[in-house]
Amino acid sequence: MRRFRTCFPAVPRELLNWFPGHMGKGMKQMQQKLKQIDCVIEVHDARIPLTGRNKDFRTTVSGIKPHILVLNKQDLIERRTADAILQRLRQQDGETENIIFTNCKNQNCSGVRRVVPLAQELICGSDRYNRATEKDFCIMIIGVPNVGKSSLINALRNRHLHRKGASQVGALAGVTRSVLNRIRISQDPSVYLLDTPGILQPNIGDTETGLRLALVSCLQDHLVGEELIADYLLYLLNKQQNFRYVELLGLTEPTDSIAEALVGGAVHHGKTIRMKQLDGTVAIRPDVVAAAKLMLKAFRTGALGRIMLDEDKINVR
Repeated sequence: MRRFRTCFPAVPRELLNWFPGHMGKGMKQMQQKLKQIDCVIEVHDARIPLTGRNKDFRTTVSGIKPHILVLNKQDLIERRTADAILQRLRQQDGETENIIFTNCKNQNCSGVRRVVPLAQELICGSDRYNRATEKDFCIMIIGVPNVGKSSLINALRNRHLHRKGASQVGALAGVTRSVLNRIRISQDPSVYLLDTPGILQPNIGDTETGLRLALVSCLQDHLVGEELIADYLLYLLNKQQNFRYVELLGLTEPTDSIAEALVGGAVHHGKTIRMKQLDGTVAIRPDVVAAAKLMLKAFRTGALGRIMLDEDKINVR
């Protein structure tokens, strides 16, 4: 009987804490814009619905405005988990019914269609204070890096105005670095959105949180280390009895050794690296970093199956 790790080894905290200057500046910019907005939409990754949300948003940005939580990338989790996620969020954070699952790659998905009508309903039912006489609605999009904030803006703009995106999108965390000008995404009703930089908490509370954020690209791979992130992925896959990586990496059987997995994967896919030796000769070695990147890409695109990283926090039946 195969035996796998039951816990993941400790990781140096400094590898998982990423709070560059633009994040602190972005938070101040967001606070300065509060008087100009009517609603806050917080976007988060559906694969980590309970992990990594910036708790500072509640006290500094979204506490006094109508709030919608958008759980994006729903196409990367099993549908059956949605109800369990909603129930757990309401137990843990007291979330209201204003939670929407979206897949921003598909502007016609039911979640994307619900965003503007729900925001309009919440704004009309709230005290808009200094904006009570304004006819247009202004919504701020917030969240940690690389969860799909800019993708949501572009999907809404395309859906309601039939125009191409106005906000830069990238697979690398940290693409948006400042609070931008208002972006019109709907004519009737007149709705504007403010894109904002992804902002993490200055200190990530624990190793598990940091590694899950890294696995879904909320942290930049090269800062944490592709091999370390791949090792955490291997640990989770084995824990969930998901052995699809065996075929992906050309292995003969599941393994608990990331070194074995990555060397096997590099050989299987012909990934090599030339290394100069002390005697001046050049040796060709398996490129384990390239194999780690391949493994991470397979997870992030759903090639390893629909996986929710917070499964241990949610009672999924």
